[in-house]
Amino acid sequence: MTNDEIRGDRVIGYIVTLLHRIYDLAIQRFNDSTWRSHSCFVILSSFVLIFPAASHAAENLGILGAHPKWGVLENYQETITHDDFTRLIRDVYCTHGLAPDLIGINEKTARILMNRDAQGFFSLRFAENDDARNPVPRLWRPAKSLPPAKREKPLSGLRIALDPGHLGGKWAKMEERWFQVGNSAPVEEGDLALRVARLLAPRLRQLGAKVFFIRNSEEPVTPKRPEDFILLAGKILIRNGVPQPRLDVLDPNDPEKEQTIRWQSEILFYRYSEIRRRAALVNFKLHPDLVLCLHLNAEGWGDPNNPTLTDTNHLHLLVNGAYLQDELELDDERFEMIRRLLSRVSDEELPLADAIAGTMANEMQLPPYQYPTAQNATTIGTSGYVYARNLLATRLYRCPVVYCEPYVMNSNDAFARIQAGDYDGIRSVNGVDRKSIFREYADGVADGLAAYYRKGREGRGD
Repeated sequence: MTNDEIRGDRVIGYIVTLLHRIYDLAIQRFNDSTWRSHSCFVILSSFVLIFPAASHAAENLGILGAHPKWGVLENYQETITHDDFTRLIRDVYCTHGLAPDLIGINEKTARILMNRDAQGFFSLRFAENDDARNPVPRLWRPAKSLPPAKREKPLSGLRIALDPGHLGGKWAKMEERWFQVGNSAPVEEGDLALRVARLLAPRLRQLGAKVFFIRNSEEPVTPKRPEDFILLAGKILIRNGVPQPRLDVLDPNDPEKEQTIRWQSEILFYRYSEIRRRAALVNFKLHPDLVLCLHLNAEGWGDPNNPTLTDTNHLHLLVNGAYLQDELELDDERFEMIRRLLSRVSDEELPLADAIAGTMANEMQLPPYQYPTAQNATTIGTSGYVYARNLLATRLYRCPVVYCEPYVMNSNDAFARIQAGDYDGIRSVNGVDRKSIFREYADGVADGLAAYYRKGREGRGD
């Protein structure tokens, strides 16, 4: 979109927001069926609901997705053999199967559908063997390519971007990553993840790494806000079979809240726009060798003001892969998957994730999480803690990504430890002597990174 188009959408968004507020005030002021049947109220409602239909969304693209630049893949011609391409498709990226009309693999080439409507294809030529492979073009560096390092500085020269998941402060409730038990301090995943990142950064720098924060405050990285997506939210709802979407979430516990324009515009803001903006920072400004996505897990807690606590607690990590058939139907997701595959990022991030999983499990003494369904994730690697899954961040960041999901925030144990806050040394919490939950998390990640890169640089330093 041009700047004028973006400004135009924003102006219309603000107009719709104003109408939205007038609509809300009308409901509050005249809460009876006589007023709601009045012609002015009917016209206002109809006018506001018509606006979303004026937006447009690109076909065969993910939400807020960009048109693929298939010509970029020319740089990967003859950089991979038939056997390696097939292995990665089968064991990492398309573990749920692959439609041959999307990606057809022959002895010498792969035929990849570029556009579902135009039926154009990209032809990728395989290298005859490993010795004949062209160099893989990429900006990130695998461990084996890094210069020698001293044993006490195994991360020397490594560029690491820390990505504390979600948002904090006032945004936590919007994201539904917030709960509170009685008068205790609220549990907000975005703030907890940022606290871990701020403890982890000096540990990594001490080990020699150059560390960047993708987010280092409560605030979103994207300059967009929910009102910028009102038009698109309405369009998505209409396209998904909600011909007259409601404007607002009148009750936070309403099971149909996902069919309202407010809910859709908010998720477009904090999930899609935010993560795509973070990806732009990673890919075009920071250029790290590795991204660590820091999250905490949870079980369903019900009413966030009266949450359900559980005895369940676990750990798992994610790497990119296990694309679903309907995800591969989208032109941009198919392109992004192929670009990740050809950059050979999996060969680095999977053993790295296994190494970090091992040290996190040792620190935390948590069992591996078991996905209730294998439809959107596949166990991968050797640790038993790592899954392949197609998440927006793990797909868009053009370097190895390890996505950490330790603890269940609303478990009795994790909740008590979160309430205990951060502290030096060892303290008894729930009758067990242990580090603060934040330092335990940071130490588990740092120790795994150190072990992986120390081994990868074995014999290369002094």
